[in-house]
Amino acid sequence: MTSDPNETLEMLDRIEEQVPSDNQRLKSYVGALRVSLESESRKQEEARAELAQYREAYQKLTQPANRIGVFLKWIETGEGELSLVLLGDSEYVVTYDPKVDIDKLVLGTRVRLNEAYSIVGFAPEASHGSMTTIADVLADGRLRVGSDSPGSDQRVILRAESLKDQSIKTGDEVRLDPSGRIAVEHIQKRESQDYFLETVPNIGWDKVGGQIEAIRLIRETIEQPLLHPELFEAYGKKPVKGILLYGPPGCGKTLIGKATAHNLAKEYSKQQGKEVKEYFMAISGPKILNMWVGETERMVRQIFRTARERAKEGYLVFIFMDEAEAILRTRSNGRHFSMSNTVVPQFCAELDGLETLDNVVLILTSNRPDYIDPAVLRPGRIDRKVKVIRPDKDSARQILNIYLHTDLPFDTQLVEKYGGDKSCAQRELVQATMDEIWAKTKEAEFLSVSRRNGKSETLYRSDFVSGALLESIVDRAKDFAIQEAIAEKTKSRGITIQHLVEATAQEFSENEIFPRSDAVQDWAQLIDIPQDDIVDVRSAKKQSSSSYFQKSII
Repeated sequence: MTSDPNETLEMLDRIEEQVPSDNQRLKSYVGALRVSLESESRKQEEARAELAQYREAYQKLTQPANRIGVFLKWIETGEGELSLVLLGDSEYVVTYDPKVDIDKLVLGTRVRLNEAYSIVGFAPEASHGSMTTIADVLADGRLRVGSDSPGSDQRVILRAESLKDQSIKTGDEVRLDPSGRIAVEHIQKRESQDYFLETVPNIGWDKVGGQIEAIRLIRETIEQPLLHPELFEAYGKKPVKGILLYGPPGCGKTLIGKATAHNLAKEYSKQQGKEVKEYFMAISGPKILNMWVGETERMVRQIFRTARERAKEGYLVFIFMDEAEAILRTRSNGRHFSMSNTVVPQFCAELDGLETLDNVVLILTSNRPDYIDPAVLRPGRIDRKVKVIRPDKDSARQILNIYLHTDLPFDTQLVEKYGGDKSCAQRELVQATMDEIWAKTKEAEFLSVSRRNGKSETLYRSDFVSGALLESIVDRAKDFAIQEAIAEKTKSRGITIQHLVEATAQEFSENEIFPRSDAVQDWAQLIDIPQDDIVDVRSAKKQSSSSYFQKSII
């Protein structure tokens, strides 16, 4: 019998045809033989299939592993069109298996390479890789990454085909392929990373009470160069890059900074004929201090890098650094390590790098400008120093009118007195508050200052007025009116003169913004008298200065 079951079955078919129809026993034997042969045929087929699977598995397990490369581009050679593939840090000119779909071979495609480095198939896309920030986008679409800092590593990377038409901007982040040479995923920079970004409210110059001279200097030095560049260019005059707002606390330095940003962006938009948005970077000096070596310097670089990026995007950028003396303090003489010894040079270098940008303004504020390193304040860096003084009577009246506006509920009896005219009631409330603050009574005496020439001078409440203090007085008066309405369970009758008088007395009695000690140096900054001209500072109250200052609150 042949070994092929199919041939055996064919022979059995011919034998079955020769069996007499009336020989049932022989037919049953032939049928049984057929069943046996068919079963054997199935077993042989199953064995062949199983053997083929084993052979296939063995071949797969014993064949060399494929390398994973990245397709770069097609190149023309004397041998025809070949592909350039990146494998690790090396590039190879390779052939490809005809079975590979060449339409899918584009920049950034991951491919499998055999032992001969030929492309034999595709590899799945990598979901991992390092992240990097874009430092610049080159004209041909390539990307420059790395920091501008001295000693830092910079390199140029390619875009994968999937990123060819995507808008990638400076400051955005991209994920690199495992080789680190191709950007394969674009991740837009999250605004939440700009922890210093602050929304600027609509603050017109009319919302800044007093400070007429300070506002005039700011508008002349910052606003005019942006609005009239042709004049400044004709005279070879460079725009001012930085200003310092200094003076006693609570007198509106921060408010002036925000008003500058809002109003300058508004006027600049008119001049450009399109909307130009301000990008207000509120930096608190103490908040960016860090105990780790180099971390504060890194944050300074990040601040200025962000400013340059946003300026290139068309924003009008304001770097507003409050309490600048915290990080820009005068450097030590070298006998002791000081963080300022490295932070100040970094800051100055970054500030000098802004010279090529016309739409970046740096505003520093400080209560103690004498602590700031002279290298920061020299001309060419911080060109203008604007003193924000305490408000006089006219300025205080403007500020009170802003905070004690006619939209508030006023004393109903007082409003009725003027026939429902709330502006007249407002005028009387403001005047009553002014009279209380500027009173020259014994109760209003605050400090006794002994000068070096032997004279003594008494300072009153009015010598310590600030915008913040006036706002707090109005806020306290609101509290009194609200509490009175709650206690009487009736509709509030509004803010009264008595509320404002009590609020004024309470505000000064708590001394919230004044030093807790009688240190001459600290008080000199508040009373605008040169420290060298003061011998002693004492409380004008009857109680001893020690008990007086002990109960003061910073």
